[in-house]
Amino acid sequence: MSNAVSSPEITFPQEHTGGTKRIWKVFWILSVITIIELAIGLTIYNIHKEPNPNATLVLAFKGMVCILTLAKAYYIVSVFMHLGDEIRNMIMTVVVPLCLFIWFLLAFLWDGDSTKHLRNTDGHSRPAQVEQVHQPAAVDKDAKK
Repeated sequence: MSNAVSSPEITFPQEHTGGTKRIWKVFWILSVITIIELAIGLTIYNIHKEPNPNATLVLAFKGMVCILTLAKAYYIVSVFMHLGDEIRNMIMTVVVPLCLFIWFLLAFLWDGDSTKHLRNTDGHSRPAQVEQVHQPAAVDKDAKK
């Protein structure tokens, strides 16, 4: 018997062409995004060293870092984890639970923050009671004699 005949169940992968070009492109994109993130981090560090740091500017820089981090995560998952090459239904089975998880985290953080503030302010559910400090009655030394 000769094994020269291949059965229909056996398939041989086709040679990938241009794969390394795509990987190098993503490498340079991720490198540039990382350098930008590091520059923003250094800027935030220098802003915090000032005597009166601008909180709004720091918050805007932190938001940019979050957006850049999400872009990096997209490229990593899409190219290196090959999710970008999958069919749409497969992509949705990964992306939808991830979005729900992020939404749950934000909802729980928001609820925890509001609970913390309600606990600190007593929720304005009853009028504030002012504690009265009772002073000991003045002792008349002459009355005891």
